[in-house]
Amino acid sequence: MVPRGEGYSMSGWNHRHILDLASFSREDYASVLELAERFRALPVTGARKIPALQGRLVATLFFEPSTRTRSSFELAAKRLSADVMSFSPSSSSLSKGESVLDTARTYVAMGADVLVVRHRSTAVPQQLAEDLERAGERTVVLNGGDGLHSHPSQGLLDLLTLARHFSPQHPMPEALQGKRVVIVGDILHSRVARSNLWALTACGADVVLCGPPSLLPDAFEAFVDAPPPGFSVDPVPVRGRITIERRLEKALDGADAVMTLRLQKERMGQQLLTDLDRYHRDFGLSHQRLLLCGKAVPVLHPGPVNRGVEMTGELLDDLKICLVEEQVRNGVPTRMALLYLMAAAESAAESSLVSSSS
Repeated sequence: MVPRGEGYSMSGWNHRHILDLASFSREDYASVLELAERFRALPVTGARKIPALQGRLVATLFFEPSTRTRSSFELAAKRLSADVMSFSPSSSSLSKGESVLDTARTYVAMGADVLVVRHRSTAVPQQLAEDLERAGERTVVLNGGDGLHSHPSQGLLDLLTLARHFSPQHPMPEALQGKRVVIVGDILHSRVARSNLWALTACGADVVLCGPPSLLPDAFEAFVDAPPPGFSVDPVPVRGRITIERRLEKALDGADAVMTLRLQKERMGQQLLTDLDRYHRDFGLSHQRLLLCGKAVPVLHPGPVNRGVEMTGELLDDLKICLVEEQVRNGVPTRMALLYLMAAAESAAESSLVSSSS
């Protein structure tokens, strides 16, 4: 059972695996947001669950640390009545030399219907999905974050958070049309930024990127200019623009929303950044700096936050402006929507296979 409402349909959903957002159409974003909003309206306490994934097994294979994403996916699966298995690298056979592929296939052999995979190397979820397809397995793969490439569920929950802010009664892609969204920080090493660039521009937002040249190459201005990999034509006919602004004060002028990214301190060791205090002076957010937007604007951050680096502690604790907790709150219904849509697509594929063989 899923919450019903006028106009809701999954007939256009055709993503068996969810590996990135580059291939999403505007209708795909609408499907996720609408379903996530319905799940968000359900009670979060008590014994009530939705039996949508009853009898299904969701395995979370996180080969790198995670708090929000992993916990959110597992809670989402349980609220849909799925069984959940968690993988921990520290207590696994990886230490004995087992490969990532063999680890994944072990969970498939145990009956996993969905693998949520997070890995520090780019394209690991895609490689697993391709291997499972070649082997004729019915298991589907959902990318929980891979290298510098993509974090689709984070991009979608950020989209839901912004859509709810701009249009609480109708949080759909059109709520972002024409909005100026500023993303500040380490764009070069951020899979979150890449997913947000696909999602925000697909919904008509203009994105301003801001950061030092070592963390924001000029090439990002053309990030969505070419069709996504594997596509001859962009599934989104008209996208918002991407521009780069090196001075935060100028980037914030006229902004409708600001997202700042975690500064990965290991970049200091790579000589990509030399002084955290200077970074905060140049690119850190504060109440005073946000006055440059000319109006009250929301602040987002995928977490975890380095207090006093990406933003001041006072701003982080101001829940009227900072939507970090709202992002976490929106993570569960967004991931419920993805799991539900993937299960529906899998069921349709199974029905088609049975029909064709009978």
